[in-house]
Amino acid sequence: QVQLVESGGGLVQAGGSLRLSCTPSGRTDAMAWFRQAPGKGRSERKFVAAIGWTAGNTYYADSVKGRFTISRDNAKNTMYLQMNSLKPEDTASYYCGASNVALLDNEYSDFGVYGYWGRGTQVTVSS
Repeated sequence: QVQLVESGGGLVQAGGSLRLSCTPSGRTDAMAWFRQAPGKGRSERKFVAAIGWTAGNTYYADSVKGRFTISRDNAKNTMYLQMNSLKPEDTASYYCGASNVALLDNEYSDFGVYGYWGRGTQVTVSS
């Protein structure tokens, strides 16, 4: 069982930046960020970004490419999501997901492959 602890959400003006962190309690092969818009259910979480823990391969949703950067610090066993040039449409609850099974490239954006989830952190971008 892997527990995930997220932090770093908050309120920011459009154009601003935030950094989210997620620390797993155990070994993972892949980690990702998904976001859930207000009023939407768990199954409607949208892929944001993902990273392979060993090789550091990264994947992004088109909507965040060039603005968000996912990374991991092996020494701190922590994953980060640096979010720049934030827009009001980025407002959502952001959830960290983890898989302890190696994934194929086309699987990283699939909600269903992540067996472990954090409780989420709220990001609100005001216009």
